[in-house]
Amino acid sequence: MKKLFAVIAMFGMLAFGATQSMMAQTDSAAAVTDSAAAVVDSAAVDSSEVAAEETAVETPAAPIEEESIHKELKTKFIEGDAGFMSLVAIALVFGLAFCIERIIYLSLAEIDSKKLLAQIEEKLNAGDLEGAKAICRDTRGPIASICYQGLMRFNDGVEDVERSITAYGSVQASYLEQGCSWITLFIAMAPSLGFLGTVIGMVMAFDDIQAAGDISPTIVAGGMKVALITTIFGIIVALILQTFYNYILSKIESITANMEEATISLLDMCMKYNLKK
Repeated sequence: MKKLFAVIAMFGMLAFGATQSMMAQTDSAAAVTDSAAAVVDSAAVDSSEVAAEETAVETPAAPIEEESIHKELKTKFIEGDAGFMSLVAIALVFGLAFCIERIIYLSLAEIDSKKLLAQIEEKLNAGDLEGAKAICRDTRGPIASICYQGLMRFNDGVEDVERSITAYGSVQASYLEQGCSWITLFIAMAPSLGFLGTVIGMVMAFDDIQAAGDISPTIVAGGMKVALITTIFGIIVALILQTFYNYILSKIESITANMEEATISLLDMCMKYNLKK
């Protein structure tokens, strides 16, 4: 019986030793595997970083070019045939010159008519006709000039004053509209020059077709591009000048309305002044 227990104990010890040996081998193999995987991963990371650096060196980032509006307009101007585009640009420059001149003149012609008439009425109520004339002489603008012409005939009666104001008012109105005819000319010329470039561009396209003996988009594109660009620029110039022209007309209408209002007020003052005399 003792021998049986001794044999069982011997086999148990041998089995436990074998199990421990197998576990130790398994742990060692796992450690080797983990270290190998770590080496592989490190090598993969290093290789990917090297590849990325090589790619970055070999293929540098292309710079992003942002073309300005001025550069784009210059390019389109050259593509639209400088000969015709120069005519459109000249129309724009001269048209804007006349517009700016009119705007400055009309801005200087605008005054506070109510304040001027109040000062004139104050002088007339005080019996100082010469003082009222001096106020009109020292004030700029067509309204002051019309009032001065009316005061020059103040002692001759209402009818003479009205006649003088009406005649001189038409002169001042013509001064306000001076130069506007040139603006309308350039407004009409700009799209006309653009359409002329369109026709000539079409003729150029047909000439290229005739010379090549074939119809292809490449042959026709050059002439068609000139035609369209000149038309676009001509219409843009006309729109710009038309906007300024409408603004000028609005200022002329405003000044004319103030002139008429001042005329009526001055005639009323004339009647009151003559009645006091």
